[in-house]
Amino acid sequence: MAVSGWTQKMPAYQLFNEKGKPTSYAKMLRTLAKADVVLFGELHNNPICHWLELQLLRDLHQTHDSLVLAMEMFEADNQLVLDEYLQGTIQEKHLLNEAKVWNNYSTDYQPLIEFAKTKGIPVVASNIPRRYANLVYRQGLPALDSLSGEAQQWIAPLPIEVDMQLSSYQEMLAMMGGSSHGGESGEAKTLVHAQAVKDATMAHFVLKQLPRPVFHVNGAYHSQDKEGIGWYLLQARPDLTIMNINTVEQESVDKLLEKNQTKADFTICIPSDMTKTY
Repeated sequence: MAVSGWTQKMPAYQLFNEKGKPTSYAKMLRTLAKADVVLFGELHNNPICHWLELQLLRDLHQTHDSLVLAMEMFEADNQLVLDEYLQGTIQEKHLLNEAKVWNNYSTDYQPLIEFAKTKGIPVVASNIPRRYANLVYRQGLPALDSLSGEAQQWIAPLPIEVDMQLSSYQEMLAMMGGSSHGGESGEAKTLVHAQAVKDATMAHFVLKQLPRPVFHVNGAYHSQDKEGIGWYLLQARPDLTIMNINTVEQESVDKLLEKNQTKADFTICIPSDMTKTY
């Protein structure tokens, strides 16, 4: 009995396609290699996500030597500091001190940056500066109009359209006690708008890299259901081929739960008891 237990398969993850059927890494890679933009929706504290991001970056770079890495984890106004580090002009300590890196940078994102630096892969700081997202949350979208031209270069072009009927934004409204019938509170609405300006800005800086293929790393909520960043990309360029990856955690990875199906072209299903990076 004990020996039998030891020999059971203990998969760290299982990949599923857009139909919710199990698939392989090789099949996923072949499909992603044909895309203009790949949106990797991660769970920020999940080590399997970060390991797979690194594998995909390596393999997509082998397919496309013009590949660009773009990341939610760096804000657009830190692009100069990031470039200076990638070019070897400044030391890592300056990047860490000046680029507002996330607390889990050393465990989760440093491997991506170091691989990009070694291979000469451009890295795009795609996210809106957090102070401007907070401004929207506190005062609403019109507050962005008061920013200087210098400040607005780090944001998607104004005015920013927000489709409040997108399912991801509806979920946020529901969590804040709002509704889809115009009854959302001011705070719920501005929270969605703050999320939307992040999505729009990340899409904006991805679009600036085309026609080079872009591998974008972001939180799953920013790209699941082909909304968020993907929605803004397609508003600007309906002709783009966009592939999205979503990440979910389940008690068992043998079968993708119905609620987790159809959210992405590929879904990474990870055991819910997987250790976390923070």
